[in-house]
Amino acid sequence: MRREQRPLLRRIRLPLLLPLLALATACSGAVLDPAGDVALQQRNLIYISTALMLLIIVPVLILTVVFAWRYRQGNKDATYDPHFDHSTTLELVIWSAPLLIIIALGALTWSSTHLLDPFRPLNRLSATKAAVPNDKPLRVQVVSLDWKWLFIYPELGIATVNELALPIDRQVRFDMTSSNMMNTFYAPTMAGMVYTMPGMRSTLHAVLNKPGTYEGMSANYSGAGFSYMRFALRGLDQAGFDRWVADVRGRGRALSTANYLKLERPSERVPAMHFAQVQPDLFRRIFERCVAPGTPCMSETMARDRAAGGGNPHAMQMGEGMPAGRGSMPRSKPKGALMKDADEIETVPNVSKPRQPGAPGATDPASSRNRDMTNLLLPTAPGTPAAARG
Repeated sequence: MRREQRPLLRRIRLPLLLPLLALATACSGAVLDPAGDVALQQRNLIYISTALMLLIIVPVLILTVVFAWRYRQGNKDATYDPHFDHSTTLELVIWSAPLLIIIALGALTWSSTHLLDPFRPLNRLSATKAAVPNDKPLRVQVVSLDWKWLFIYPELGIATVNELALPIDRQVRFDMTSSNMMNTFYAPTMAGMVYTMPGMRSTLHAVLNKPGTYEGMSANYSGAGFSYMRFALRGLDQAGFDRWVADVRGRGRALSTANYLKLERPSERVPAMHFAQVQPDLFRRIFERCVAPGTPCMSETMARDRAAGGGNPHAMQMGEGMPAGRGSMPRSKPKGALMKDADEIETVPNVSKPRQPGAPGATDPASSRNRDMTNLLLPTAPGTPAAARG
């Protein structure tokens, strides 16, 4: 009896597990329940794209069942033509329908890519409210740290960690960068994800239309604390946002250079933090990677390089204090391998430099005395004589 029941259990096991698989994906439905107009347009784009693709998928699935049933072996009424090889009408249907779908998807993708460009200011705040041309957006500077989010409000002079409060129905411009690791800023109920990278600045324009508390996260793996790199996204009316700003100014401490350098250290499960004051020009120094005292900013280094090249970007040379390249003098532009003459072949130090006395070579490849790399003799291919090196 038990052996007879096992095949039945195996047949019904998969359908029973399908709902559990859907739950295991941990999809909260935030993408399909937007709180901002940008996320709403992105959701509509998903719906339209899915519907267009289903115009092909659903008929194919239905016709597969219909054809299998109509032309089954036991149906004597179906026409059987073993010499059939061509039907112009059928081929027009088979090829024209997918082609039209691809054209529609291409047009939709092209238009939405430009319309929802994160660098482009919003032309509307909601489906029924256009953006005011002279209305200045709220600026928020975003810095991804290990493993937390820093939000600076430059016009308000405050900053927060792992808490982002925004007034509803007001356009927000986010300027984003990273202090160390490449990351992704993602608030699914507000807008799409945007990458943050050290030494680079990204921009996102978005808006919240519904009050409430939502969740933002990192969508790019960045190390041990990635799973807890989340922040609270709060949508407030203007009066509530003003009260929140006043509360931050009254309770927070100052985000000085010293406090930022402490905050920059890797940490996990960081609670929300408020800063009543922010060091001037902090975001630019983070972006240019010169927060630590004595560290030159990228713009200063590039200015020195341009000056060394006489203002010509093609003649830029390495800046002061930069090491010399192989076969080049300090502050001189190294010559690429493809730009060298024939008589310069095998003249660089790592080929022609003699072995250092006492260097162990291949007997101890990890030794620090193997500096010129000529002692790391590679095994020769079978049947070929070993080349003399060093």
